[in-house]
Amino acid sequence: MSLSVLIETLGRQAREASLVLATADTSRKNAALLRLAALLVERTPAIMAANARDVAAAKAAGLAKPMVERLILDAKRIAAVAEGVREVAALPDPVGVELEHVTRPNGLDIRKISVPIGVVAIIYESRPNVTIDCAVLCLKSGNACILRGGKEAFETNTALAAVLSEALTETGLPPHAVQLVPTPDRAALLPLLKLDQYIHCIIPRGGEALIRFVTENATIPVIKHFKGVCTVYVDRDADPVLAEKIVLNAKTQRPGVCNAAENLFIHAAAAPALLPRLARALAAKKVELRADPEALAVLAAEPGLKLVPASGDDFSTEYLDLIMAVKIVPDLDAAIAAINHFGSAHSDAIVTRDEAAAKKFLAGVDSATVYWNASTRFTDGYEFGLGAEIGISTDRLHARGPMGLRELCTYKYVIVGTGQVRE
Repeated sequence: MSLSVLIETLGRQAREASLVLATADTSRKNAALLRLAALLVERTPAIMAANARDVAAAKAAGLAKPMVERLILDAKRIAAVAEGVREVAALPDPVGVELEHVTRPNGLDIRKISVPIGVVAIIYESRPNVTIDCAVLCLKSGNACILRGGKEAFETNTALAAVLSEALTETGLPPHAVQLVPTPDRAALLPLLKLDQYIHCIIPRGGEALIRFVTENATIPVIKHFKGVCTVYVDRDADPVLAEKIVLNAKTQRPGVCNAAENLFIHAAAAPALLPRLARALAAKKVELRADPEALAVLAAEPGLKLVPASGDDFSTEYLDLIMAVKIVPDLDAAIAAINHFGSAHSDAIVTRDEAAAKKFLAGVDSATVYWNASTRFTDGYEFGLGAEIGISTDRLHARGPMGLRELCTYKYVIVGTGQVRE
């Protein structure tokens, strides 16, 4: 079977399954999820054996140590994945919710009701737990999904897909509701991106290069964020202890993720006293600072700092590393303008005791998530109480920020009449 025929078959089967899932009741979907959680635990030895093959191949291929670490699924991680499935099962069903209701003067009863999107394709790299996270969110929200994982996790993803199919079959749901593209061949990606007769939405998860490739080649709507250039702005009225705590957490708690802060902007009035303190705290965590001329002047006398003059691109770069760009801004308006110019509309924070300044920042920064006196690291479906997330969107249509069950639904209008006709 050619790759194009294979992908078209997956799409057709997914669309057929989606029509069944769309009307599946909550108890049936939850039964499938709970059976999946149990099977993940039961099949742990087989999953770990498949994962060991992927890890061995990744090490032999010279994959970077952090990428190898993200590949590993041990018994503890599998148990955590299973518990995450149970948590999604316990969440309210997003399908069939009445969003709006109006009765027109002519007596037409019009209701706006949440419904599944239909068929969702998820294209992702490395972490095999994404296979389960995405599948269970799609199932709970009544969507069929086609999963295209990275070649480095192919054996593990295949084992997980078999468990998913088993759970669906045992609970009477269509096994084609979740399908893994059964080849690591990159040539399978292009026909998948063009399958708009069956697939309604694509969500890429991975590096900027992957996401741009998907966006530039797809004929299907893509929900995505290209990168996370997140900023913490320390206002003139910031509490120093709070500012240090938030900046350190946003940059160093896990620097290689999209909601880690890449920029530190600080009000000119606060910089002489507060910037050296923040720089010393970051240096203690081995953070390299790429500072603008004003920040370099303030920090010149500080010993032990890893200081580099900032280039023109540093404030729009996603480092995913212990590197932070530092800029002194003259006022709040300049901070907002700089974030909107350099940032990626992902997650940005202000640290201040001034409520009026905070409200102006929250309204003026044009990002999917904005924070007042909290770390940007909270931009996450689990942290937002969504149970899990299928991705984070910086788009403006349909979904923004962490995407959970509700964001995997669209809506339709249901109209009930008593014989009305339009004159």
